[in-house]
Amino acid sequence: MDLKLKDKVAVVTGASKGIGAGIAKAFAAAGAKVVVNYASSKEGADKVVNEITQNGGTAIAVRGDVTKSADVKNLFKETKSTFGRLDILVNNAGVFKFEPLEAVTEDTFHAQYNTHVLGNLLSTQNAVEMFGDGGGSIINISSTVSQNPIPGLVVYCAAKAAVDNMTKLLAKELGGRKIRINTIAPGVTETEGTHSAGIIGGDLEKQMVANTPLGRTGQPEDIAKVAVFLASDDAGWVTGERITVSGGLL
Repeated sequence: MDLKLKDKVAVVTGASKGIGAGIAKAFAAAGAKVVVNYASSKEGADKVVNEITQNGGTAIAVRGDVTKSADVKNLFKETKSTFGRLDILVNNAGVFKFEPLEAVTEDTFHAQYNTHVLGNLLSTQNAVEMFGDGGGSIINISSTVSQNPIPGLVVYCAAKAAVDNMTKLLAKELGGRKIRINTIAPGVTETEGTHSAGIIGGDLEKQMVANTPLGRTGQPEDIAKVAVFLASDDAGWVTGERITVSGGLL
């Protein structure tokens, strides 16, 4: 087995399910010690940790709402007290809501924008403080909708576009500290969230798969493989990039 992330420590936000869980498990399989962050689903996070440990990996679950600075500080404090260091951050925590323009409220705006933009910034601030002299790797999870928006997702699409832009900016700002930061933009991916939103099995999935050259819905493992690459030394000369992982869906 190629342990590309041997002895590295990673924090993955929103890792109790979906793409975050897939990345956490792939990181552990590649040799990393993983902090599985969750906001509400302790059961889901514990399940991910158990799966990792049963396969010989190392992981802990830490609760924390990424939109709250005290929670984020505690997440990284727990990481330091358990593992003593940090090498990788994946900003994956996310929420989305289908709603037409006239249905957007302050609450639905802040729920989405604060998670994707503020949460991303707070986690990145804390990670940068913890990275050692060797720097680190930050991976932001965006979406194909940041460049090809879908009607009914105005706040989510705008938030993901902001994530793309922050990645480019912070790659320039943090490069001198040996910190790399990249974005993965998944296409339609089968997760608990896309199931509960009615995307999987619905007309939107059919439409998106029809526009996907490789002709299927993505799986968390598809995204996780690219995250492992970006977190590893193999990507040591890669920063400020947005890599679309979507089977060709734009």
